Amino acid sequence: MVGKRLRELRQEKGYSITELAELAGVSKSYLSYIERDVQKNPSLQFLRKIASTLETEIEVLLGPSPSEDLSKEVVLDEEWSKLLNKAIEEGMSKKDFKEFRDYLKFRKWKEAKKTNENLIQEDS
Repeated sequence: MVGKRLRELRQEKGYSITELAELAGVSKSYLSYIERDVQKNPSLQFLRKIASTLETEIEVLLGPSPSEDLSKEVVLDEEWSKLLNKAIEEGMSKKDFKEFRDYLKFRKWKEAKKTNENLIQEDS
């Protein structure tokens, strides 16, 4: 969300909404609407002004916020932890794990390829 990201960047720089609006030459109310997601599609011109004032790139404004990145972080549940610990205790190395993962990817690819070939033969 551009509004959430904008708010975080503004606060990191220590600007109030009023200060950022004045420095960027944009409407304070429009800036507030963007931050609160009342207005969700800011113009490119608006984004350029804000990005320049915040000394960042437009892509950074449009990207995920750090708090959104954290919400996507994988958390190992107890079962995963036990499985990994057991594999390590039994001597599985990181290299072994990567090779096993690659093997599984290969197997899935091979199965998908076989399924596609069967579908093509059935259509013939």
